Order: sequence, then structure tokens, then C-alpha cells
Amino acid sequence: MIGRLDTVVIDCPDPRALARFYIELLGMHVVQDEDDWVLIRTDSDAPSLAFQKAPDLLPPQWPDPDRPQQFHLDVRVDDIDKAEQRALAAGAKRLDGGGDSFRVYADPVGHPFCLVW
Repeated sequence: MIGRLDTVVIDCPDPRALARFYIELLGMHVVQDEDDWVLIRTDSDAPSLAFQKAPDLLPPQWPDPDRPQQFHLDVRVDDIDKAEQRALAAGAKRLDGGGDSFRVYADPVGHPFCLVW
């Protein structure tokens, strides 16, 4: 195992509004609220849901392949350098972007995911 699923991140035009919907649907609560990012979870150690601002997002239209499902996974790791080596060896590709606490990758068919620590 390289890491554990930490967060499913959903792009949306209004993170707070979509978070409110999922709070009602799933009984979760807000644990982080920033201008373009809202994170919700239960009281357990289960993965979280995050809502990331994407103001020009064209919403998915199931099952239209021109407007596919839109989300990415955050995978929590203890050692980012070791995790990156293993992810790359498994077929991931490092992508541009990232920050102080995450790096961005694509899976073997191009779906983005982040290693977070």
C-alpha cells in the first residue's frame, strides 16, 4: 500500500452550496471552509469530501462522453518522496502544480489525483 484514500474532491461553481447539499444528504459536517475549498466529513476516520471552486465548470451530463464525471482523489501518505517513487513505478505521471502539502499526478489513463501529507 502506498497510501490511504483521504479525500474525494469535486469541482463545482459554489463549494459552500454543494457542501450544504452533501451535509444534508450524508450527515457530515464542515471541517475546513476557505474561499474556494470546503471540506466535510463524519466523525470517523473515513475519507472526506471536498468541494473545489471551478467557476467555469461545465457540469457532467451522464452519459455524454464530452461532459464526463469530474473529480479527483486525494491519497494521504506519510513520506511524500517514497510515495511518489512507488506511484511513478506503478504507472503514475507527475503533473504540473501542487503546493506545500500536496503533489499532483495522473493515473495511467490520465485521471488526476494528489498525494497529500
